[in-house]
Amino acid sequence: MTVTGGGGSTEHEVTLSSADLDRLGASHRSPEDFIRACFEFLLEREAKESILPSFDVSEIGRYFPDFERVIQDR
Repeated sequence: MTVTGGGGSTEHEVTLSSADLDRLGASHRSPEDFIRACFEFLLEREAKESILPSFDVSEIGRYFPDFERVIQDR
């Protein structure tokens, strides 16, 4: 995933298990849409440069305890 803005861009490699997609992203049209929603969530809380370059979606909740509740409502 590439995040562009503020005069630059960052690259991120994101993994997503089918279990997490079923549990957290069922309301999204595709895994890609769900990943985009995850990045929208992250970018509302931190700068793109602060997002880890490589992570699994399951890790987001460790840093942001409200992640699962918020992402399921999007």
